[in-house]
Amino acid sequence: MKILNPGITEYIEGILPARRSPFDRMEAYAKENSFPIIGPLVGTMLQQYVLTTGAKQIFELGSGYGYSALWMAEVLPPDGRIYLTDRKQENKQMADEFFVEAGQADKMEFHVGDALEIFDKFDGPFDIVLNDIDKQGYLDSIEPVKKRLKKGGLFITDNILWSGRILDSERDQTTEAIMEFTRKLYADKDFLTSIAPVRDGITVAVKLN
Repeated sequence: MKILNPGITEYIEGILPARRSPFDRMEAYAKENSFPIIGPLVGTMLQQYVLTTGAKQIFELGSGYGYSALWMAEVLPPDGRIYLTDRKQENKQMADEFFVEAGQADKMEFHVGDALEIFDKFDGPFDIVLNDIDKQGYLDSIEPVKKRLKKGGLFITDNILWSGRILDSERDQTTEAIMEFTRKLYADKDFLTSIAPVRDGITVAVKLN
């Protein structure tokens, strides 16, 4: 299922300025290799979140080869920092190269391994945490993020509408895990949560306390 009317998506994407290198090559790689990325519509939204919050410290739970992180790094101030995580060394190597090409290497720090285990080694506070780990691990992310996110900070999670599979009458474990995460996040009084039905859906939760 397409979350947005395909014509609407095509219209919005047609308005977007052409992406400069290395974004264009990162998007081409994703298309050629069926690698899931947030895409330019959500990338632009992430930049808005960074700018409107004045973020300087960002942590990414699950970074792939750095596509979403680079969107945010582009608008971080010179003393800003974004921490990336992924299980695969080859994704780190690609991200390192892309960040160097974009002139943003001084703003990034990439850790290879389990994202939540790595996150547990940091005290924070962080201004933004972007969550894109294995979906069945989403529930386990709420409490660690809450402890390390500053008041007024943003907890952003991708793939919340899961290509419309949340509407299926028979749902697999991954879909159920995403839905349980969403319900729990909405019910958590320490967050004010909304869903942006863009691309595959993202939750944006503001930490209140």
